[in-house]
Amino acid sequence: MARARLAQHFLADASWRERILETLTCRPDDVWLEIGAGHGEMTRELARRAARVVAVEADARLVASLRALEQEAHNLQIVAGDILEQNLAQLAGDRFKLYGNLPYYITSPILRKVFAHADQIEEAWLVMQLEVAARLVARPGRRAYGLLSVLTQYYFRAEIRLRLPPGAFRPRPKVASALVHLKPPGHRTSLDLADQAGLLAFVAACFAQKRKTLRNNLRAWLGAQKAEALLKATGLAGARAEQLELAQFATLFREAERLRGA
Repeated sequence: MARARLAQHFLADASWRERILETLTCRPDDVWLEIGAGHGEMTRELARRAARVVAVEADARLVASLRALEQEAHNLQIVAGDILEQNLAQLAGDRFKLYGNLPYYITSPILRKVFAHADQIEEAWLVMQLEVAARLVARPGRRAYGLLSVLTQYYFRAEIRLRLPPGAFRPRPKVASALVHLKPPGHRTSLDLADQAGLLAFVAACFAQKRKTLRNNLRAWLGAQKAEALLKATGLAGARAEQLELAQFATLFREAERLRGA
């Protein structure tokens, strides 16, 4: 039985599990970290293909049954706990691959956790709600494009590799899902910026009210007069954050920091 409070939807359809496994890039020397082992549907298959698998599961009822699988597979480690409270590098080492069937209600916090470990992640394969997947890969000017799009593309190259129907899961969710592939590096390697944390905070400020213009959102960052001067100087007067690529945000940030220091 799935627990509603954990938003559990298990990948019960064996044919869809096989399709996912065929899509993953698995090598015998891989180290995999799995987010949400569930009943071990994918855990068992990853352990058959990899050198080491660390599987994290928050549901204590499921952990008990996963221990039996851990005894069968010498290269498998089951970790009981909330993925958001784990240090992924301590669990899996300096370089690892990531797989997860993400609970819908905490997808964004988990993604931010993944971003924080981008330097250790060789690649990630994540099953999530299709609507969220569309946000990860959205380009400027598309309705789905927003802060999560920019953050994802800052750290990774994102691609939807499979679309999964509700019938692939038990219990059946109300929405479609997708398998998203995240492969580093993202756009951050092309940006000549020392203050990367400052840039991301600036981007968040630009998206503070997504439907508002940059002029409105940057008043809190720079003040009305300097915000107006910044947008005129960069030719973006009247523009909205959802229209800008990451390189444009970087240009705006450099100029904004110059104005703040003036």
